[in-house]
Amino acid sequence: MADLRYIRETMEQASTTSLSGVGLALIGVTAIAAGLLAGVEATSSHWLAVWITDAVVSTLIGVASTVWKARVARLPLVSATLRKFALSFAPSILAGAVLTASLAPTAPVSLLSGLWLLLYGAGVTAGGAFSITLLPIMGLCFMSLGVLGVFGPPAWAAALMIAGFGGVHLVFGAVIARRHGG
Repeated sequence: MADLRYIRETMEQASTTSLSGVGLALIGVTAIAAGLLAGVEATSSHWLAVWITDAVVSTLIGVASTVWKARVARLPLVSATLRKFALSFAPSILAGAVLTASLAPTAPVSLLSGLWLLLYGAGVTAGGAFSITLLPIMGLCFMSLGVLGVFGPPAWAAALMIAGFGGVHLVFGAVIARRHGG
C-alpha cells in the first residue's frame, strides 16, 4: 500500500504545479513595462536599475501568487514539489546575481541580458524537472533567447529581454492558468 501511495503522489506531483499561471503572466506584464522603461542603451546604470527593480517586483509577485494559489486550492504552502523547485532554481539565480555584481560595471547590456536569460532558463528547466512538463520547455525557451543574447548583435538585447521575461512568461503563464488552475 505504501508503494501505491508513493506512486499516486508522484503522479499527482508531476501533473500539478504550485506556480500560479496568473502570477507568471503578471510577471510578463511587468517585464514588458520594464523593457520599455529601460530603453535600449548599450551600457546604462538606468537600464540595470530598472531590470533589477523588476526582478524584485517579479519575485514578490511570484511568492504572493504562489501563496494565493496554494490557499485557494487548499494545498500545503511548502509542498515537496515546491521545495524541490526552489532548491533547483536558486543556484542559477544566485550565480546570476554574483555575475551581475562582478560584470555590471564594465559588461555591455547585451552580455548581461543574455546571461540573465540563460541562467533564469537553466533554473526554470532544473526546477521544472519536479513539476509539469511545461516548465522545462519554458526554461529552454529562455535559454534559447539567452544564447541569441550572448552571440547575437547587441542591438537585440532589449527585444530579447522583453520577448523572454515578458513574452515567455505571458504565454506560459496563460497556458498554466488554463490547464493547471490559477
